[in-house]
Amino acid sequence: MLLEGLKPGLRVDGLIPAEVVTVIAAQWHGSDALELTYKTAAGGLGQQVVFRKDQDKLSVAQTGSRAFDANASDFKLVAEAQRISLAGLFDPMLAVATSDVQPLPHQIRAVYGELLPRTPLRFLLADDPGAGKTIMAGLYLKELLLRDDVKQCLIVAPGGLVEQWQDELFFKFGLRFDLLTNQLMDSQVNLNVFETNPLLIARMDQLSRNEQLRAQLRETEWDLIVVDEAHRMGAHYFGGKLEKTKRFQLGELLGEITRHLLLMTATPHSGKEEDFQLFLTLLDRDRFEGRQKKTTDTSGIMRRLVKEELLTFEGKNLFPERVAETVPYELTALEYALYADVTHYVREGMNRADRLGGKRKNTVGFALTVLQRRLASSPEAIYKSLVRRSERLEGKRQEILNGTYRESEPTVDLGEIDEDGYNAEEIEELEEDLLDAATAAQTVEELNAELIELAELVKTAKIVRDAGTDRKWTELSNILQDEVLTADANGWPRKLIIFTEHRDTLDYLRARIGSLLGKPDAVRAIHGGVRRGERRQITEEFTKNRDVQILLATNAAGEGLNLQAAHLMVNYDLPWNPNRIEQRFGRIHRIGQDKVCRLWNLVASNTREGEVFTRLLAKLDQMRQDYGGKVFDVLGEAFTETPLRALLLDAIQYGERPDVKAKMHEVIDASVGDGLKDLLDERALASEHLAEADLQRLRAAMDEARAKRLQPHYVELAFKAAFTRLGGRIARRERGRYEIANVPQHLRSAGRGPIATKYDRATFDLAHCDHGCKVVRWLIEFRPVHRMSCFPSVMLRNAREYPRTVGTVPARHLDPRSGRARRGGPSWR
Repeated sequence: MLLEGLKPGLRVDGLIPAEVVTVIAAQWHGSDALELTYKTAAGGLGQQVVFRKDQDKLSVAQTGSRAFDANASDFKLVAEAQRISLAGLFDPMLAVATSDVQPLPHQIRAVYGELLPRTPLRFLLADDPGAGKTIMAGLYLKELLLRDDVKQCLIVAPGGLVEQWQDELFFKFGLRFDLLTNQLMDSQVNLNVFETNPLLIARMDQLSRNEQLRAQLRETEWDLIVVDEAHRMGAHYFGGKLEKTKRFQLGELLGEITRHLLLMTATPHSGKEEDFQLFLTLLDRDRFEGRQKKTTDTSGIMRRLVKEELLTFEGKNLFPERVAETVPYELTALEYALYADVTHYVREGMNRADRLGGKRKNTVGFALTVLQRRLASSPEAIYKSLVRRSERLEGKRQEILNGTYRESEPTVDLGEIDEDGYNAEEIEELEEDLLDAATAAQTVEELNAELIELAELVKTAKIVRDAGTDRKWTELSNILQDEVLTADANGWPRKLIIFTEHRDTLDYLRARIGSLLGKPDAVRAIHGGVRRGERRQITEEFTKNRDVQILLATNAAGEGLNLQAAHLMVNYDLPWNPNRIEQRFGRIHRIGQDKVCRLWNLVASNTREGEVFTRLLAKLDQMRQDYGGKVFDVLGEAFTETPLRALLLDAIQYGERPDVKAKMHEVIDASVGDGLKDLLDERALASEHLAEADLQRLRAAMDEARAKRLQPHYVELAFKAAFTRLGGRIARRERGRYEIANVPQHLRSAGRGPIATKYDRATFDLAHCDHGCKVVRWLIEFRPVHRMSCFPSVMLRNAREYPRTVGTVPARHLDPRSGRARRGGPSWR
């Protein structure tokens, strides 16, 4: 139409996309530009300059009701997009239907029976290790996203688990979370990084130790915050005074800035009731404030299920049996002579450190403790440790003589180590930092005396190492020859994980095992110095490559990794923190494990600490038989009054005294005997059970959800029509699978991240994802499956409006807040 025809009162189409406006005033600027003042259908006012070259885009809107004169198939696509976007209104388990998971009864009940009904949520999910708490959190999160109840979500986890969280949420749920990294913060230096990244994963200690990040966090509001390994956020009463750790203070802050708060841990109770009550104040301060003597009532705020009571939908046990066996051995005469000499050196050092007092005492005591543990680990570990210590102390002596020495020894809180105040990587770094330098010697004369003693120990350790008569290795060799060198019933090679406490021992075992197997490439190793990306690659090789049979690991692999490809494990070194025993076993005793899990604990019975472990493991075996295996996951809670570390230190310092030995036996019998009985009885009352009636109700709920869900066939039809409408090419390959021969450039360039020009296989139904892991991963990234969330909501304004949908896009292009396709992404062009 001509610009001269635009008069006040005229209804015009084309000025604003997909909307009719009413002209209020028209003001000419020259002969080719007309400034229009208009009112929208919603009553809003606006102004726009229209040029003569654009006049053909405008038209007079028809009066009365709108005419539906566009292509009928286009209108059908818009209507179908709207219908699919509303699937959550009639599908009670939409997150299950749109995720690549097969949830189990206890997970369904946790998400749909415990978490979703509580608004706002303040809850502690405390199921046993390996029960799939990440899956439950992912289902809960996605359900809230699909219901548009959550737009900002923060995941807080230990450093070693953040990338695993990112992978699980993306590959299983199609949710793209950003990691809070230095690169991300540097790229948004003038912005609040928490405000600009609504879906974020952060490391727990990164937040707790950085005041600037906490200040930025305090200025934000979140819909949901999930904290993994939340038991690390502890507080304690010391001498009647409440002491809050930085992690606990972070937990308090997180509770203040979020509507929903979900804490997750497999070890919620440290054994101290008052500390447990303090921990629960993170969820409900009014309910748990103050020191209470009575047992805590956790109804409505906590859910706990133990492995032995978890069932499949068919009523079968979810986890297989696990068997732990102690393998005692005696040191040779040569090994025992070295053990006696080093133990004497450690005892004398500890006695001198006792006279120092304060933090210096703890630091020196910790260093000598590490030396004692390396003595028990391997001849290689103690030899190299003694050599390094001699070199460091000689360097310190020279600096004192030169007048250049500056006291800079770091200090360590042994209490935090016992209570998981440090993660495995941090402990490894502390040990390397302190072991070689921390000493009670304060003068040159004292250093000279210590260096002379160390020189003799180095000579003895070298003799033992070069002799090659390592009794501990002999026991491990026997296990390897019995279990690894023979194939299983299906002809597949068996896989085995070996945990050691020290990197020197790890390197030593890697060489010897590679030689024993005749295949050095069959052995992989993970320790604190292995970068996370490489750690994931090693894990992938171990779990997927049948030629890789042995994984050597320090405690850095005891947190968060899924290693159920193996069902055999050896504790070459036993940890002094009993919680780590279950953490290690939990790497293989997980959902998906279908074989009996076996664990061998190697113990030198004729050593002082070996005697403690022998007594402990014998008592544990007795309790395991009495309680059907429900022992390891509460072992840490048993040593509350007297930590296991304290028992072992007493054994090293005073183990020759009959009264000390009797006291140790008494503590072990009380802690592991009567103490475990009380703990297990208490847990039996506090934990939940899945009865047959519960399973029947859950099966019925799942069947109802399957019947109500939007079936893949409808999404398939809508996708094919919309995709071809926008220039894409898709053709059937075999039953249930298609080849996407071409993804048009305008679709690929519109989204974030790489999109391939073609995909060999794509499916609309998870049942057809069976062509191997690589193909399945592609299908997850670009899968026209029954993902209702892949369609944006649209308003059915006019049949002339083009359908705003491609049907689906790679999961990474979904809007992180709504779960729908991103505006401006492939589905909006």
